[in-house]
Amino acid sequence: MKGLGKTSQNQVAADQVSIVEIDDGAAGQRIDNFLLRVCKGVPKSHIYRILRSGEVRVNKGRVDAQYRLELGDLVRVPPIRIAEKPAQASAPVPPGQFPILFEDDAMLVIDKPAGVAVHGGSGVAFGVIEQLREARPHSKFLELVHRLDRETSGVLMLAKKRAALVGLHEQMRDNKTDKRYYACVHGDWASDWGRRRAVKEPLHKYLTPEGERRVRVQADGMPSHTVFNLVERWPHYALLEAELKTGRTHQIRVHLAHLGLPILGDAKYGDFALNKALARTGAKPGLKRMFLHAHRLKLAHPITGETLQFEAPLPPELRSFVDGLRAQREGADGESQAAAQPE
Repeated sequence: MKGLGKTSQNQVAADQVSIVEIDDGAAGQRIDNFLLRVCKGVPKSHIYRILRSGEVRVNKGRVDAQYRLELGDLVRVPPIRIAEKPAQASAPVPPGQFPILFEDDAMLVIDKPAGVAVHGGSGVAFGVIEQLREARPHSKFLELVHRLDRETSGVLMLAKKRAALVGLHEQMRDNKTDKRYYACVHGDWASDWGRRRAVKEPLHKYLTPEGERRVRVQADGMPSHTVFNLVERWPHYALLEAELKTGRTHQIRVHLAHLGLPILGDAKYGDFALNKALARTGAKPGLKRMFLHAHRLKLAHPITGETLQFEAPLPPELRSFVDGLRAQREGADGESQAAAQPE
């Protein structure tokens, strides 16, 4: 079955030997990850067993799980027989269309809306990646470069070639990208911080008793670094720009909560009573989502090396909230000035 490796969506046959020729959509990928992709539904333990036993061959030779595929490699995949589970009906994935900020042969950059997961799993049937694959059935390769939390909106990158994915991951790993987020927080920005405040608190991931993923500041956690720039402030609120120097899970959210400046609308680390009050119908200003938006990303094109910058405008509901804070301040200033006038 030569050629099955030419699309990321195809599967090998389960009841016969398959010979898959590797194209640029799979070149550079580890053999174990490649097999997990093309042998959909097969347990990891089974994949590693057929690798150890030598049933999988590359160019007629044995390889271990760490082998990285090269363009033109011929991979022999043996018949894979596993106990069949009763088929479960699943809802079809609807094709998704998202605002495109940039696209060429190597990359796709979109403006992700809040409330949409980037991928399925953990109770989510599907996400951005599944919807885009459904909308682009002829795409040979489409993978997420990074992730955004479900309630975070803004710039999201996807790779259309494996070489682009590898190059973009290298830039992110080497801290050669400039990622900026807007966050509106509750609390008072300390006067001695100036306009810029760096946070280098280590972060540790853990599970709650209910099995939910959480992150906290902990001395033996992963090194983490965020820089916060003050954009605008009001009594008890501030609009900040966050620069990510590392990319830990929930990094911005946890670092701000640690500073005593929880993000508005944050259901995991925020001020829950305030979030509820802001979400009430008729609240002025009102907010029904988390105020965290990936507004800018600067990097080098993974193929050409050209400097690129993508920007996603603040969504209407977040812009409306900021306008509401400004209106409140202007109203309060007007009342103060009126009270100061002599009779």
